[in-house]
Amino acid sequence: MLAIKRNILAALAYFDMFDYPLTYSEIFLFLENKYRQSEFSEALNSLVLNKMIFQFDKYYSLKNDYGLIARRNTGNEKAAELIKKAKEVGRLLIKFPYVRGVGISGSLSKNFADNKSDIDLFIITEKKRLWIARSFMHCFKKLTFLVNKQHHYCMNYYVDEEQLQIVEKNIYTAIEVGTLIPLEGDTVFERFYAANSWTRDLLPNKNLRLASAKPLRKYFLKSLVETLLNNRAGEWLDNMLMKFTAGRWNKKTQMKKLNMRGTVMGMAASKHCAKPDPVNFQAKLITRYQHKLVSLLQETENRVAQ
Repeated sequence: MLAIKRNILAALAYFDMFDYPLTYSEIFLFLENKYRQSEFSEALNSLVLNKMIFQFDKYYSLKNDYGLIARRNTGNEKAAELIKKAKEVGRLLIKFPYVRGVGISGSLSKNFADNKSDIDLFIITEKKRLWIARSFMHCFKKLTFLVNKQHHYCMNYYVDEEQLQIVEKNIYTAIEVGTLIPLEGDTVFERFYAANSWTRDLLPNKNLRLASAKPLRKYFLKSLVETLLNNRAGEWLDNMLMKFTAGRWNKKTQMKKLNMRGTVMGMAASKHCAKPDPVNFQAKLITRYQHKLVSLLQETENRVAQ
């Protein structure tokens, strides 16, 4: 019983860092181990009875604060509206050269949004053409500033088909992979999830969303550009764009330029991946989570001992 209670507290502790209470089924999905439903229900009810966690309507939280429930409900409603817009964005972005898959990431993939939320997007490209795809898409994004729509096109994370596996394997990346909402490119997302089957070791109850992505279709201009660049010139251009972009981002990091969230800007850039690297964000988040969990479990054990 103690082990499953620890699992429940660990799931709640992670999302508590974002002030996000969970439902019964969500807690079960984010457990670190497999348990029978009856065991889970008994442990959850015991934690509530002993006031180690708090239940409000269908939600559970580490904090005795109903305001978090109201915040989540409002955020879920806004997310539903923004996801509809994200689907339109996905239908547009899949038409760009070498783009093979588009999915929703970030807080929106957890079904939450507020008035400041962006549409964070996860992009899968053709192998060895990531930087051409990214450059086309970010030139387009520059134009969106003219109509104040840039928040709908936050293309933050790119991988290509040659290296679909996420290198960092931790609870943060497992949850990010597990909560992705694929929009376009069903077969490439199937391969992406197969390449990241390691997430089942950390989240054995979490099913990956394969059915939500649409099949890849052909578009004339996309095919034309790809035909023109499927040669050595295209390889040279992709390498050049990678070096140029990485150099610009390194300068921004050295100058300690801040993004819109007030964090020092940074990018991890390689031939097969382009992703934000805001000064060890993952490491800081995981350290904070571990400290929170240790404190929480110690408190639980002290109560049991009493």
